[in-house]
Amino acid sequence: MMSNRSDTESIATVLNAERKGPSDSGGTNGVKTLVFLRDRGIIVLWVVLVAVFAFWAAPYFFTLANAALVANVAALTAIFAAAVAFGVLSGALDLSIPGTATLAAVTGGTVLHAGAPVWLGIAVTLAVGVGIGIINGVLVQRGLNPLVVTIATLTVTGGVAQVIAGGVPVSGITQLTWMGSTDYFGVPAPVFVVALVFLVGAVFLSQTRAGVRLMAVGGNIEAVRRAGINANWYRVLGFALSGVCAAIGGLLVMATTTQASPNPSVDLLFSALTAVALSGMPLTGGRGSLIRVLIGALIIATISSALVIKGIPPYFATIATGVLLVAALAFEKVMSSEVARRLAPPPTASLPIDPTTATSTPEEA
Repeated sequence: MMSNRSDTESIATVLNAERKGPSDSGGTNGVKTLVFLRDRGIIVLWVVLVAVFAFWAAPYFFTLANAALVANVAALTAIFAAAVAFGVLSGALDLSIPGTATLAAVTGGTVLHAGAPVWLGIAVTLAVGVGIGIINGVLVQRGLNPLVVTIATLTVTGGVAQVIAGGVPVSGITQLTWMGSTDYFGVPAPVFVVALVFLVGAVFLSQTRAGVRLMAVGGNIEAVRRAGINANWYRVLGFALSGVCAAIGGLLVMATTTQASPNPSVDLLFSALTAVALSGMPLTGGRGSLIRVLIGALIIATISSALVIKGIPPYFATIATGVLLVAALAFEKVMSSEVARRLAPPPTASLPIDPTTATSTPEEA
């Protein structure tokens, strides 16, 4: 059996054959700096924001209590951002995430409300998320547009959730408070859940054959197919992982609020998209890091916390999030275009033609 390392190298060989130019081996001046800014600039941005807000929103911002609040808010954004990221990394943007989270939570909440064991309620919730993801993936592999498919799924899942819940929230779900409203060592429980999800996800993408192939599919699906890999299966896997993360997000919301609302929250998708864009992950897929996605969620929560401390109305946080989304997309496009331009081979000058030596064939004449 091929090792993970050799599998990665074989895929990389095919992908590099698609995009390698004559100047790739030349150590282009400034490219490393641009790549660092594109892929690591989010870390610098977060550190700068924390430093600025520590003075601007003093003395309440830079405290352990506020850090716990920021981490708790960022946890919900981060788990939905992970759902977006898995879809994007495999080459498709999944917009059905709020509906998936809602239907999974309502279904699992109904099971728990009926008195079923906690493990069964959690298993049902995750199974619904996986099932919806697989359905999305199969439909997309049939040639349907991913955006249209996932928007339709968002509508359908929201409607089914309303039917199951009878149009009202499934309340009294107190069995999950251990993973929702409980603190451990001063840290909210959702932070531990999200940390575990991101740790497993990061290891999966970077250290396993399936993770490497999934990202390769998002980068160049045709090249992966020429390497003899079942690219369609990995695209479906990306949707399934997206559904799992969405279902975990639904569990965390249900555990925190002790109820399962049948109304999908599109605002969560908006914040998740912003976190993914801030991470420098192109929405066309193939490149990205879950750790940077997590930092993107922390940036959004950090800005929101500082604005609340200063008494600024919450809708300004929404405006700031929108501005960040556009700025992040523009920054990633500019950086990627500049890197591509510097790596492009120089144009070859055509030699002048000596009219005295030029000949023509009868056809040319």
